[in-house]
Amino acid sequence: MPKKGKEKNTVNKAKHTKLMNQKINKVKLEKQRNKERLKAIIKKVNELKNDTQ
Repeated sequence: MPKKGKEKNTVNKAKHTKLMNQKINKVKLEKQRNKERLKAIIKKVNELKNDTQ
């Protein structure tokens, strides 16, 4: 026999999913920013090497 009334834990599950997605997106964004920052540093160092030679 199915339960009557609202479903159990649907609100908490939705909040948890939302928060986990925010966390995952934050980590992805940080990784992407780090890659871009490192690429910029490498490019700058290579340009300095080429200028001194």
